[in-house]
Amino acid sequence: MPTALSKFFNADSESEQTGAQWLQLVLGDWQVVADLMGADLVLWIRRDIGGKDTMVAVGHTRPGNGTTVYYDDPVGNRYAPADWPQMADAFESSTVSTQEWTVERDERTASVMFAPVCTGGEIIALLSVESFTSFQTGHLGTTEAEMRRLGMRLLVMLSEGSFPILGAPVPPRRGAPRVQDGLVSLDASGRVLWCSPNALSAFHRFGIDGDLTGESLAEHATDMLRSRAAVDESLPLVLMGRAAWRADMQGRGSTLSLRAVPLKQGDTRIGAILLVRDVTELRRRERELMTRDATIREVHHRVKNNLQTVAALLRLQSRRMKSEEAKEALLEAMRRVSTIALVHESLLQGSEETVFFDDIIDRCLRLAVDAAAATVSAPSADGGAHGPATVRTERRGKVGVIRAEEATPLALVVTELAMNAVEHGLARSGGTLEVVVERTGSHLKIHVDDDGAGMAGKPDGLGTTIAQNLVEGELGGVLSWQNRPDAGTRATIEVYLDPVIV
Repeated sequence: MPTALSKFFNADSESEQTGAQWLQLVLGDWQVVADLMGADLVLWIRRDIGGKDTMVAVGHTRPGNGTTVYYDDPVGNRYAPADWPQMADAFESSTVSTQEWTVERDERTASVMFAPVCTGGEIIALLSVESFTSFQTGHLGTTEAEMRRLGMRLLVMLSEGSFPILGAPVPPRRGAPRVQDGLVSLDASGRVLWCSPNALSAFHRFGIDGDLTGESLAEHATDMLRSRAAVDESLPLVLMGRAAWRADMQGRGSTLSLRAVPLKQGDTRIGAILLVRDVTELRRRERELMTRDATIREVHHRVKNNLQTVAALLRLQSRRMKSEEAKEALLEAMRRVSTIALVHESLLQGSEETVFFDDIIDRCLRLAVDAAAATVSAPSADGGAHGPATVRTERRGKVGVIRAEEATPLALVVTELAMNAVEHGLARSGGTLEVVVERTGSHLKIHVDDDGAGMAGKPDGLGTTIAQNLVEGELGGVLSWQNRPDAGTRATIEVYLDPVIV
């Protein structure tokens, strides 16, 4: 529940909860009223605060197609009934008053009218409708006058408790039509009473010609949609104004987004408002993005498969080598290729070019331990032949999400350091291989620790050289080694990551 509302409603009272939930629906759907009226809407509730009868503003919206009368947000403003008697009188009324009053807003005169907000036959709040122009329609053009007429009908429905419409889904914001995009007034049978210029232009671009007044949009749509393309099942109900729904109408390379708001008088449906927006370009871009994401995932899938094939060929070739040195070199190359394949496999899981790196660390540790299992051994208890040593792996801390460009070199470095720790630190005794992560914002430290024999000098093998070059060249960081105070070796990677843009 919004903070401005939750402060004034008793969470333990069922009736209070019902009222608060209804006001949330009002706040979620009142923009269409503000746009039709071309006015600011302020939601007021009446409460006893400090023993005084007080009217409090708990919500505000500005018109998307007009001038706002509030430079500063009025939420939180309070009035005693004596300070604004017209509002106090409106709280006692169960109907929308057509009378308007004048008030001063930002040193200008504004017109104000009031509409009660009802649910369950009870007035729970009040709307003040405020504009710098009069609400009388005699001086307005055809479009403005029709919009005001429809806005007044919604205000009446608000006072009757029939707007917002219960059960209507919240339309997706992306591509949802607005009053200024296009507006159609329908009668109870779904025929057009009036069509705004923007709506008429949208239908013309779609291929529906003519003035449309007195015609059925559903019949026109039937002629336009005779194709193999799938049709939204709710589209006929939306086009006839019978359901408070949103649907897309696609045909001949164009797409219209339609939203219906049924109009009622009491319990009788007397017509509907149909909001129309041409979303052809928006849908085209969405399809391009979906195609791009699918292509990227397919590329990662193929790269992963190819890398796994290369790794398998290297493993097969190593088995045929008679030289132990050559066999070990091929196995190391196989391991590095497999590590890169892990990153591409992770990129398959989402549509963004980012990976959750902690899963990759865990898999790199398993890969390093499994690959080194053949060279890790420990003397038996009786001093006889060497047997396999046990290497345990642990990870503390989280890296989180990082960019794919940084994931590949970082995964290779972690694998090289883990492999180095297993082969040199834990080769005879076994022990624990631990990765400790410290991340603060973009600053990342990864410690690769082992509790083995420690090091006599700085490592200088091929794997160490590769790790050093990747950290300094690809990641712009620092790689260092040191002996741990208790036992073993610590290798530390310190880098600053690029921010992930969501």
